Amino acid sequence: MVKLNSKQQSTLSTLFQNPVRANIEWKDIESLIRALGGEISEGFGSRVRIYLNGIRAVFHRPHPSKITDKGAIKSVRRFLLEAGINNVEI
Repeated sequence: MVKLNSKQQSTLSTLFQNPVRANIEWKDIESLIRALGGEISEGFGSRVRIYLNGIRAVFHRPHPSKITDKGAIKSVRRFLLEAGINNVEI
């Protein structure tokens, strides 16, 4: 079982809220993915490559704002579900 701190648990809960929230900082998403056992590597420009539970994805780190937009939140949610992560099981 994965141990998440309270901030990471809050980020996970917020990611799966409906309607989709647009107030999650990207650094909090990266912290959550690392806590879940994911690997993060830098790509070209603002691209970030993520590997978690056999699933790979590439995301764009938001800039100049630190806040992740709703479309990216939906993509991260889909990635987590594909990797076998959902808010209920953690």
